[in-house]
Amino acid sequence: MRRVLIANRGEIALRVIRTCREQGVTSVLAHSEADADSLAARQADETICIGPPPALKSYLHIPSVVGAARAFNCDAIHPGYGFLSESGELARACDEAGVIFIGPKAATLEHMGDKIKARQTASEAGVPVIPGSPGAVESAEQAMAMAGSVGYPVLLKAAMGGGGIGIRPVESDKAMARLFAEASAEAAAAFGDGRLYVEKRLTNMRHVEVQIMGDGRGNAVHLFERDCSLQRRRQKLIEEAPAVLVGEATRKKLHRAAVDLARELKYRGAGTVEFLVRGEDFHFMEMNARLQVEHGVTEMITGTDLVAAQLAVARGDGLPWAQSTITAQGHAMECRINAEDPVTAMPAPGTVRELALPSGPGVRVDTGLFPGLEIPVWYDSLVAKIVAHHETREQTKQRMLRSLAETRITGVTVNTAMHETMIETDRFAEATV
Repeated sequence: MRRVLIANRGEIALRVIRTCREQGVTSVLAHSEADADSLAARQADETICIGPPPALKSYLHIPSVVGAARAFNCDAIHPGYGFLSESGELARACDEAGVIFIGPKAATLEHMGDKIKARQTASEAGVPVIPGSPGAVESAEQAMAMAGSVGYPVLLKAAMGGGGIGIRPVESDKAMARLFAEASAEAAAAFGDGRLYVEKRLTNMRHVEVQIMGDGRGNAVHLFERDCSLQRRRQKLIEEAPAVLVGEATRKKLHRAAVDLARELKYRGAGTVEFLVRGEDFHFMEMNARLQVEHGVTEMITGTDLVAAQLAVARGDGLPWAQSTITAQGHAMECRINAEDPVTAMPAPGTVRELALPSGPGVRVDTGLFPGLEIPVWYDSLVAKIVAHHETREQTKQRMLRSLAETRITGVTVNTAMHETMIETDRFAEATV
């Protein structure tokens, strides 16, 4: 693997570029017109514009992405996260073009992208799933019957997609008909598939995910877990590792369940198995068949390079570690810095004027920002990730607060003050938020 096309933007594109450079691999960045002067475009060995700013005409346009890889004689495509990272269609197009897709096989992506099939596969692998419908519910009446079986409250959830789209909490039969129609229509518009299923709505749970890596031949390892419970509108804000308020026996069961699922799938590449956890009870939610935004938290506690591992697996070199060689040290925490109004959470694009980022021992910042950068209106509002690492959670918290205080970004509104406020609350200290 000598040349890799990076089909993404921002800090994740930079992250992949850096590992490629360390390994002597030529990086080719596929970018939209809006990102022609991005930091990733400046750092990549070569660049190619694949379309206008709208993602549907550039980062989500499979013929343009695969065509760019072929035009630049790339051996592989790294999709980053978001955009086409979980696209079975892109993986198949790569297979047909003779280009390596750095990620799971097309069949795996298609299977686990369907949350109904994912639930069934997890159950077959012996992984506990949230009580709910075994398949799609075809009508509001069927959904009511299932809700009566598992007990209200429930969630109506879209079979495809993510990001909170096509999800509705339902408290009673009276609300079911209206919410079923809403969720189905929303899912159909967003994903071209209006199928829904029913899950029991579990409360006072922790959102815990296990990082796994598989070689595509039935071998898989875990790299411990992360706690992603602090969210707003189903979007993660702060991630930590190791997970808090999870007992050691439960922690080991989570790791085993995630690895068992990965082996059942003959999973290839990086992935995350997500669970809801309370006490000793846990239930499978879904599998994210890609590198996660928060992968840096795991890299900080394990001292690994997950992107380098992705490249090794894609080359056919197998897993770079045995399970016994992967250890975790200390505590890590990540804050997602978004260009947004901290009250309304609406995106707040603009031009970066001043930029001062934190540094020092145990601090990592992944960002594509630089003074003069115009943050485009077309994409996600994430502009930086600050990761702090120390021996204990309390020490890590203080290091993060210091890092947030050092951060200065003018010209655009960002949510650093919101993070400081959240981290200083008693509920955060007690891990009950």
